[in-house]
Amino acid sequence: MSLLSTLAADLQGYIRDGGFVMPPLVAATVVLWYGLGYRLFALRRGGRGDVSHMVAAGRLPGRGVLGAAWRAVQPALGLKVPSTDDLDAVIDERLYPVRRGLNRFRILVRSVVIVAPLAGLLGTVAGMIETFDGLGQGALFAATGGVAGGISQALLTTQMGLVVAVPGVIVGRLLDRRQHALEGDLEQLREALVARRLAEGGA
Repeated sequence: MSLLSTLAADLQGYIRDGGFVMPPLVAATVVLWYGLGYRLFALRRGGRGDVSHMVAAGRLPGRGVLGAAWRAVQPALGLKVPSTDDLDAVIDERLYPVRRGLNRFRILVRSVVIVAPLAGLLGTVAGMIETFDGLGQGALFAATGGVAGGISQALLTTQMGLVVAVPGVIVGRLLDRRQHALEGDLEQLREALVARRLAEGGA
């Protein structure tokens, strides 16, 4: 038997022993890491250095969040606007889709991180009920699992809930910090563009 088929059989046994809560927890794991992977890819800055210096040098990057923001606001820089406040509002409006994109899958990740331990707790309670039921019937092993099966289910679902939630919390917090830094960069970009337009006497 190959290593891959052995791992697949072990995983099937793990899911089966965990009871009815395990398939949703496995699905939650897939959803969580999809969301984290998307956010990791979407929250790339696109360049190094201070944003105001980039604007002053006219060398904003073409990739990442800063590149997307620069492409969004560039058409607005050539518009004739009556005042600085109007230019500020136009740039802010252009940056809105970029800011909204930074939040994508954030709520999903937080929801999975909160729900996974609760689902694990539900499986734990179900396993303990099966355990006490087996004790009441005097069955160490039974077709439904008995005492040993109930304890196994209780421990496995708790473990799975934590395996889903703990990495999600850590990686999610790191990505939230990156998002916060990027939001600051976008604000700095807006202010730098307005200041440059003022210096050029265009508004």
